Amino acid sequence: MWVHEHTAETAASPKAVWQVLRNLDEWESWDTSLAWVRLQGPFQVGSQVVMKPNGQDPITSVIVQATENRVYADETTLGEVTLRFSHTLEPLESGGTKVTQLGPAITEDFPEAMDALLTRAES
Repeated sequence: MWVHEHTAETAASPKAVWQVLRNLDEWESWDTSLAWVRLQGPFQVGSQVVMKPNGQDPITSVIVQATENRVYADETTLGEVTLRFSHTLEPLESGGTKVTQLGPAITEDFPEAMDALLTRAES
């Protein structure tokens, strides 16, 4: 499967970006592709995340990586296909953060979602 990568930089610290990423129940407030998101259990590897993309049925993902202030990744299995999405945070010498989002090339909203994530982290 083809992988799409989108990278952006922000003046916000990795900690500020991480706080927005880990607050899964608020993702729909900045990611306009989602109607809602619900974390099932604690924010940790192995926990399930149920999300409803706009105009679609809810899907269940599993957190597969959660390294504080560094990496968040989840996987969604749909039949025999597993989709992995991740956000990697790299501190910049300026005090800001370089954020890289990876996922299957099935979405066109990575730039918009990234802009909204970074705007929320900077506020």
